[in-house]
Amino acid sequence: MDSTNNQQPTTNNHIIGVLGAGSMGSGIAQIAATEGHQVVLVDLNDEALAKAQENIQKILDRLVEKGKMDETTSKAIFGRFQFSNDITDFENCGIVIEAIIEDLDIKQQVFTQLEKIVDANCILASNTSSLSIASIASACNKSDRVIGIHFFNPAPLMPLVEIIPAVQTSEATKIAARQLIDDWKKVTVLTKDTPGFIVNRVARPFYGEALKIYEEGVADFATIDWAMTELGGFRMGPFTLMDYIGNDINYTVTETVFAAFYFDPRYRPSFTQKRHSEAGWYGRKSGRGYYDYAEGATMPEPNKDKKLGTTILNRVLVMLINEAVDALFLNIATKEDIDLAMTKGVNYPKGLLKWADEIGLDNVLNQLENLHKEYGEDRYRPSVLLRRMVKENKNFY
Repeated sequence: MDSTNNQQPTTNNHIIGVLGAGSMGSGIAQIAATEGHQVVLVDLNDEALAKAQENIQKILDRLVEKGKMDETTSKAIFGRFQFSNDITDFENCGIVIEAIIEDLDIKQQVFTQLEKIVDANCILASNTSSLSIASIASACNKSDRVIGIHFFNPAPLMPLVEIIPAVQTSEATKIAARQLIDDWKKVTVLTKDTPGFIVNRVARPFYGEALKIYEEGVADFATIDWAMTELGGFRMGPFTLMDYIGNDINYTVTETVFAAFYFDPRYRPSFTQKRHSEAGWYGRKSGRGYYDYAEGATMPEPNKDKKLGTTILNRVLVMLINEAVDALFLNIATKEDIDLAMTKGVNYPKGLLKWADEIGLDNVLNQLENLHKEYGEDRYRPSVLLRRMVKENKNFY
C-alpha cells in the first residue's frame, strides 16, 4: 500500500464506508446515503447485515408514509447502499467509519486490516464513545489519517457529532472530517482526545450523583427523576435515561471513564447500577430496569415536595457545572463547544457554563464547598478555574 504523506485527505463526493451494521452503524450509513453518497455497509455477521437492510428499508418507508420523503427519493437513497460481509469492499472509499464493539484490541486489529485495504488518503474514523483515539491510531502505519467521529444514538435524529483528533491526526484530516460531517447538516464540536470526550465526561454526575442520592436514602428513583425534569427542565430524569440507554451500556461507560481517569473518585461507579446490570435489569430493552416496563405495570409516584426536589436538583446541577468548568480548565474544548455539546448531545435545557453564570458562580462554589466539607470526599472538590473565576469576579459569558 502507498503510505506517502503528500496526498491530502478529502471526502468530497467519495464513497462512504461504515463498518458495523448495528443501530449506530446503520444510522450513520443512512445519513450518508441520504446526503447523496454511495455507501458500503459491512458487517461480518450476515444476520446483522440482513436486519440492517430490513430496518433501513422500513425507516425509509415510514418517512414516505409520513410525507417527509417521496417514493422516488426513498428508492434513490436505498439504491446507494451496498450491503456486504467482505471488508475488502472498502477499497474505493474516501472515508471508513468504524462502529463496532467497544473493545480496544478488536478496534486496533480492524484498523490494521483497513489500512491494508484502503487508499493512502482515505480517512479512517472511529465512532467510539470513550476509547483513546491515539491508541486506535497507533495500530496504523499512517496514523495521521485516523480520527474520532462520535455520533449519538439514534444517529439520524441526534444533531451532535464530536470530532476527536488524536495527537497523531493531521490538520488536513481534522479539517476534511469535520467539513464532511458539517455538510451532513450535523452540529460538530471539536474535543481533545481524553476519556469520555465532552458529553460522556461532563454527563457522569447526572447519573453518578443521582445514584448516590438514592443510595443515601434521600429519595427514590421516581422522585429524583421528577426533580430533574419538572424543576430542572431536563428532558429525562437520570433513571429514566439510564433505562433508555441500557444499564449495561451506561455502567460500562462509567467503568471505562473511571479507569481511564486513574480511578478519580469523581467518576466512581455505583454498586446499585452494577447490581442492576448483573441482574439483567438493563432497562426498557429487558423489560425491567430502575422501573418495571412489563405490560400492566404501574410507574411509581414521586414525592412532589418542592423543597426536597430543589435540594436534589441543585446537588446534581452543581456537580455537572463543576465537571463542565473543569473540562474548560483542561482545554478539552471551548466554552461554546462544551455548552453546545450538552444541549445538542444530551438535550440539557441550558449550556452548563451559561447556567452557572445565571445562578452565580459564587453560589455554585459555596454548594460544592459545603458538600466537600460534609462528605470529605474528593469527588466534590471544586475546579481550580471555578475558584479563580469567583476570586476575580468573572463570568463565562
